[in-house]
Amino acid sequence: MKEPSVIFFDIDGTLLDHDKKLPPSTKEAIFTLKEQGHIVAIATGRAPFMFEDLREELDIDTFISYNGQYVVLNGEVLYTNPLNIDSLEKLTAKALLNEHPVVFMDHEDMKANVPEHAYINESIKTLKIGHFPTHDPHYYKGRDLYQSLLFCPEGEEKQYVEEFDDFDFIRWHPVSVDVIPKGGSKANGINKITEKLGFPPERQYAFGDGLNDVEMLSKIENSIAMGNSVEQAKSAAKYVTKSVDEEGIVHGLKMVGLLEAQKA
Repeated sequence: MKEPSVIFFDIDGTLLDHDKKLPPSTKEAIFTLKEQGHIVAIATGRAPFMFEDLREELDIDTFISYNGQYVVLNGEVLYTNPLNIDSLEKLTAKALLNEHPVVFMDHEDMKANVPEHAYINESIKTLKIGHFPTHDPHYYKGRDLYQSLLFCPEGEEKQYVEEFDDFDFIRWHPVSVDVIPKGGSKANGINKITEKLGFPPERQYAFGDGLNDVEMLSKIENSIAMGNSVEQAKSAAKYVTKSVDEEGIVHGLKMVGLLEAQKA
């Protein structure tokens, strides 16, 4: 039997297809990995409350959420990296003047600084999570926030990038940008887990497809980009598998030898 490895999976466009469905072959592969003694973990930009059902369905209790800012190992919080609240307050004030709404996010909920906005509805609905932010413009006060969402058309985030050095801005939708602590990433979150577990680089694997996966794919020794990935992710990864809609997870696991390829 092979030594156990740890495998990190992004969610959207990786575990879930473009209809936000979990392909049956992917679910079967995940349980096969677990039966073989491997550790299966999730690495996502989503909030923990946005993928509770998926964790339950796959029986996964180790995950990196908020692009590395809230890390859980075996059901226990291992690491957190909250936003600078003073800087977030200034960013929110500037965004309000620009009519760019902001959503505040902690590990339990998300609240918008405006009652309603088309950009919020347009982007959040694509996640198909059945959970929309309600209105609380003061939600950032007195609590740790691990990510915010800034809603603006492509290119208009540049003014915030230039002014706010405490944050990184990662676009995930034509009208929405993730705001995370400067230097925070899925790769950092993975490092917290692998250090704790003592897994060497050669027994670390990661699957992803988006811009927020690029650092993870470039730093993890056995990295696999989905066939539907953005070009930056494909360039960063060691391997490129098939699309999520073409059983890309199963194909990728076979490529790297974690699942046996069927003999002809």
